[in-house]
Amino acid sequence: MKNIPLSFEFFPPKTADGIANLRETRAQLAKFKPEFFSVTFGAGGSTTDRTKETVLEIQTEGYSAAPHISCISSSKDEIRELLTAYKAKGIRRLVALRGDVPSGEVSVGDFKYAAELVKFIRQETGDWFHLEVAAYPEFHPEAISAAKDLANFKRKIAAGANSAITQYFFNADAYFRFVDSCQKDGITVPIVPGIMPIYNYTQLARFSDICGAEIPRWLRLRLEAYADDMPSLRALGVDVVSELCARLLTWGAPSLHFYTLNQAGVISNIINNVRVENVHKN
Repeated sequence: MKNIPLSFEFFPPKTADGIANLRETRAQLAKFKPEFFSVTFGAGGSTTDRTKETVLEIQTEGYSAAPHISCISSSKDEIRELLTAYKAKGIRRLVALRGDVPSGEVSVGDFKYAAELVKFIRQETGDWFHLEVAAYPEFHPEAISAAKDLANFKRKIAAGANSAITQYFFNADAYFRFVDSCQKDGITVPIVPGIMPIYNYTQLARFSDICGAEIPRWLRLRLEAYADDMPSLRALGVDVVSELCARLLTWGAPSLHFYTLNQAGVISNIINNVRVENVHKN
C-alpha cells in the first residue's frame, strides 16, 4: 500500500509500562511514514496533562502530532492556554471534538458543540492549526435525524475545519453515501475513513454499542462463533478490515486513519495485506 496517506490514533498511557509499550508501537507504525499521530483527550479533560506529554514526546521524536481538544467541561481560558502551549511547541494540527460527557456531569463548560470550539480556535489562532473534526457515516448516536446530523457536520466545516475523520464502520457503502450527501450539500473537505482493527469481539461490541457503529449481522455471527479462538478471530478481522480498506481506497477515500488502541501488530498486518488496484474518484 505504497504512497497512501495514513494516520494513527493513540490514547495517553497511564503507567510506565504503558508509556514503554506506546513507544514500541509508535516505532513500528512509524515505518509506514504516517502523516501524523493523534492522541485522544479523556472525558471531561481527564487526561489533559498525559495527552500533552504524549503529544510533545511524539513531536520531539520528529513526527507530526495532533492532540485532541474537547469542548466538554472546558473553559475558554483553559482552551486558550492549551492552544498557546501547543503553538509554542510547533504543533500544527488539532482534532477538535465535542467529547464525551463524564458520568454525572452537569456543566458542559463554555462550549456546547464542536462547531463553537472550532470557531473559537480560529478566532484565537487564525490559520495556524489544521483542524480535524469528527464525522459519522452511520450518524451520531444522539442525532435526531440524518438531515440534522449532516447540518451539524456542515456547521463544523463552516466554522473553519479543514478536514474530517469518521467514526469507524464496517459497511463501506455507509461512507460512500455520506460523502455523496456531503458533496451534494457543498461540503468539499477531505473526509478520512476511521478504521477499527478487530482485536477482541467483546470489546468491539461494547465500543460499537456506545458509539453507534454497526457490526453487520454476518460479521457479528462469525466473530461470536470464534468465541475464545483469538488467532482465528484476528485472522478473520485482518481479512475483513483489509478488504474494507482496499475498497475505500480503490473508490477514492483520501487516506486512512487507524484507531490503534496502542497496538501495532494487527494494524501492520492489515496495511501489508491491502491491495489497491485502480483508484477511482467518488
